[in-house]
Amino acid sequence: MKGIYIKEVVLHHTRVSLKAPFTTSFGTIQSKDVCIVEVIDESGISGWGETVTSNEPYYNEETTYTAVYMLKDFLIPRILQKKISHPKVIHNMLSFVRRNQIAKAALETAMWDVFAKKNGNSLSEVLGGIKKEIAVGKSIGIQETPDQLVEKVGMYVKEGFKKIKVKIAPGADIEYIGAVRKKYPDVPLMADANSAYTLEHIEHLKKLDKYNLMMIEQPLAHDDIIDHAILQKNISTPICLDESIHSYEDARKAIELGSCKIINIKIGRVGGLQESIRIHDLCKVHNIPVWCGGMLETGIARAHNIHMTALSNFTIPGDTAPSSHYWKDDIVKPEITMENGYIQVPEELGIGYEIDREKLKKILTRSERIYSIESTHPIPG
Repeated sequence: MKGIYIKEVVLHHTRVSLKAPFTTSFGTIQSKDVCIVEVIDESGISGWGETVTSNEPYYNEETTYTAVYMLKDFLIPRILQKKISHPKVIHNMLSFVRRNQIAKAALETAMWDVFAKKNGNSLSEVLGGIKKEIAVGKSIGIQETPDQLVEKVGMYVKEGFKKIKVKIAPGADIEYIGAVRKKYPDVPLMADANSAYTLEHIEHLKKLDKYNLMMIEQPLAHDDIIDHAILQKNISTPICLDESIHSYEDARKAIELGSCKIINIKIGRVGGLQESIRIHDLCKVHNIPVWCGGMLETGIARAHNIHMTALSNFTIPGDTAPSSHYWKDDIVKPEITMENGYIQVPEELGIGYEIDREKLKKILTRSERIYSIESTHPIPG
């Protein structure tokens, strides 16, 4: 396969607005700043990634501002104007920076896109994907009342989504899940707690067991794998870990401790596609099913999610709903769409979607072109 040589990187700074507010235990999001990363190789091929950060450090320690800082001062200088044989080596190339996984993933995913295009493949092909289509789930933010939640669930069930994820928090959990189950006893249903509970809530969380949930996602602290093992022994509902898993090593330890029965793989959270593949393969060996969570992405990162979900052990529908569910006007073409609960995995080169530069201009706040390896900070190694 042909290696890649990146001659320049363009950072497109954008402000995007959601069609409707999205509420979790962290708070409510109406708009966010997104840095679109365009890497350009010596033959003029562009590859695309994005920072899936929020404006505030609530999901993890990163924000869009800090991700851009890491990209400009540390990460981009590491890969610029270097011959790279395969994007699978980029994760190790960027490992001199601790954590900052979303910043790393924004750059690494763009490199995978260039590599696939240069070698005449779809991204799914170079990742080892086997599926032609992926099942899609829908994530629903915390609603004001159980009745409002039931109404939302009904709307998405009619649209054909294969899984419904409901955000919960103390005071908006048992009654809400119970109302959904009463109306929809057979719909594939899961709860996402976003670290809203502690071990003091064990007896409370046991009440969810009777609702036959697919899983409860990240009920305890964002950095915990010990207490989750205790909780899993006390409840029958499978625990899925999200925020606790930042790497292959985190996944390995969680599996060995019995902290979960399912793992949510988010490309941004684990630092890119290569680490996502490693976690996927580890989970497959241990019969731990995986699925792909969402980070309110534009069509660029959503496309990467689609291709990754084509891997064999992604057996649970992911949060990869069509663009129209989140954005008034996405920046990829064709628009990402769903039919009967499935999205087709693109067979075109790279991510399989083109960037609509006219639409990109409409949400653009500024652009920066980086073509020098100079950095304001020394790079070790």
